[in-house]
Amino acid sequence: MSDAASGEGLFPDAAFLVLSSRLIPGLDGGYTIATAARARQMAEHGADVQVLTVDPADAEAHAAHRAEFRRLGMLPEGVPLRNLFDEASAPGGGAAPWLRAASETELRRLNHVSSTAPVGDVDTRLTRQEGVHSGEEADSYRELTDAEGRAYAALPVIQGNPDWHLTTAAVRVYDETGETVGTLDGFGGLYRAWLDHLVEGSDRPVVVICESRQLGELLAGWSNPRARIVHAIHTMHLEPPYTPDAPLNALWTRWFAVSDRFDAVVWPTQAQRDDVQSRFGGGAANLVSPHGIRLPAEGDHAREPGLVVSVSRLAPGKRIDHLVRAFLAADVPGTRLEIWGDGPSTASVAELIAALGAGDRVALMGRTDDPAAVLRRASLMVTATAYEGQGLSIVEALAAGCPVVSYDVRYGPGDALRRGGGLLVPAGDERMLADAIRQVLTDAPLRERLAAEAPVAASAWNEDAAMAALAAATRLALSAPPRR
Repeated sequence: MSDAASGEGLFPDAAFLVLSSRLIPGLDGGYTIATAARARQMAEHGADVQVLTVDPADAEAHAAHRAEFRRLGMLPEGVPLRNLFDEASAPGGGAAPWLRAASETELRRLNHVSSTAPVGDVDTRLTRQEGVHSGEEADSYRELTDAEGRAYAALPVIQGNPDWHLTTAAVRVYDETGETVGTLDGFGGLYRAWLDHLVEGSDRPVVVICESRQLGELLAGWSNPRARIVHAIHTMHLEPPYTPDAPLNALWTRWFAVSDRFDAVVWPTQAQRDDVQSRFGGGAANLVSPHGIRLPAEGDHAREPGLVVSVSRLAPGKRIDHLVRAFLAADVPGTRLEIWGDGPSTASVAELIAALGAGDRVALMGRTDDPAAVLRRASLMVTATAYEGQGLSIVEALAAGCPVVSYDVRYGPGDALRRGGGLLVPAGDERMLADAIRQVLTDAPLRERLAAEAPVAASAWNEDAAMAALAAATRLALSAPPRR
């Protein structure tokens, strides 16, 4: 870990690790964009920051990801993008020293062997034959090899279980001869061992910005007195009808049970933080730290009259079908709809457009690497999403001076548009969505007023404000004893 001084300024003097399960250009929609942007913004505001991932792709793939992030300007050269598995093997073969040491310690503990005993005295037969901890078995094992094809570790494969990351089946660790020298307690043991190694390499306190709920669950029991965890939230925690007392998404139930173990939890909107605080009480350190956006320079944009756009991942929750039907029902002559993005709903949306005979007015444009350019052209952006985490595309539209029409859903649209710049309509009401589209497209004074309000509304979400909130959360985390 680099120990370059983070400099005086917004962030405390600490090493910051932005931790994500994976970070791949063009994958995972707004999550990837927001996570990379947070790291970039932290660096630009004086923090010593690195990005960490734990996806077990090969080093060549990770190098390609780094190069693409640099090309797109999403991560500057000064922000390293490191991967656990790129660093888990030793140059001479076998596992890296930090990984061997952690696995040997764990194996001694499981076998109740003194820390002074030679590794050869430790019984590895159970681990080598079955790969189990606490009676849990892996379906099979995936061996990991270095660039020369030498095995250095093996990961348990858990078939058909969405909670595979919680397995306690052993991660096997090999020496340069391919023999098992130790084990780690599942993926959680592996990830914690890497973080301990990184903390040990720093002469300053370490703040982990955990960007993944699954990783948060595995780190809730991680104890290192020199480290703090600030857990960042990206998405909705509720099921339909998305009211504050609606059932919890099953994937979140377990997370809320451990949320008070994080040194701070940062929510992207005030509304979501308030709902969580009201429902679950004050056990967790719940704060608000939105995903900030870079405000463009002022200037006139070449709006294309009648151009309506949508910029989002094409997934069922985005309800692109509502958008298409509402746009056509608005029936404003001389208008057209461009749908930007891709995802699992692409084929069904294409089929709907064809079934409605709307190919001359509605176009699927695919993914864009420059959403701001799309929004600068548009006269209106519309979103029919069923739920949001923050709704970055709404804020980006406002920053570009593009009015927005949106369903009033949790969380994000209401927070973003309460200062103006767009119209909110009741969630799921396609008729009112169509009416609002028609109103903005046919009422020039209204459209001009919303366009003038939009940059002012977006200014509340600027990078400086977002970083000030995050820096305050990290200072709070470092000012108190660790919660784990």
